[in-house]
Amino acid sequence: MPRSRNARLAVLALLSAASASAASARPGPWDRGKELGSQSYESDWRSRGRTSGEGRIDVARFIAEGDAAEALRHGTIAVVAMPGGAGGADLRQDATFQAAVESELLASGYQAATSAASGQIAEVRIKRSELVPAEAKRHPVSGERSVGLSNRGSMIGLGLNIDATKPLKALIGTTLEARILDRATNAVLWEGRAAIATRDGDDKWTDAAIATRLAHALFDGFPTAAGEVSVKR
Repeated sequence: MPRSRNARLAVLALLSAASASAASARPGPWDRGKELGSQSYESDWRSRGRTSGEGRIDVARFIAEGDAAEALRHGTIAVVAMPGGAGGADLRQDATFQAAVESELLASGYQAATSAASGQIAEVRIKRSELVPAEAKRHPVSGERSVGLSNRGSMIGLGLNIDATKPLKALIGTTLEARILDRATNAVLWEGRAAIATRDGDDKWTDAAIATRLAHALFDGFPTAAGEVSVKR
């Protein structure tokens, strides 16, 4: 299977696991998220011939039905860590992604909350996992030798294969989960997840770069854009 397709399926699996985890932590008013990463979803992707690779972002967004969702993008909002997250294992990483989410929300029309008594809450969680292990080191030179005999004497043939490519580092999946709740009622108004696959140790993919791209893709069209999309940024 091509590496690009492996990356695509791995990201879909990552999103599927994130969906199940979020549902168990706080059930929302939707069930469509359970379809993400399912066999039917992957079969539909394969039938369309879509490919994916490093840097592609897969997004799933869901909005609550009814009048409750009309409160989105209005009033104040506080960005906090989602319950059941990493528990502060990497405070700098958490702060980077929370800041990226807050920047998108403030740009959409919210005001930063100065009090914990009212407004809305945006809960954020980051998940990372190794999607594809790093490739093993290769022998740069390999080949075969052949020996033959004829009525004119002996002959020796030597074929060399030279591989100057470097083995790829591990492919890392990062998922940004976010959900917005009404502080007074604790009702879930909006939920979204965005996942990306990047190479471990690539200077292009710092925490800040990943956080900015995931947050921008996740809140693109907020709050009306819903469903599942893939973007290349």
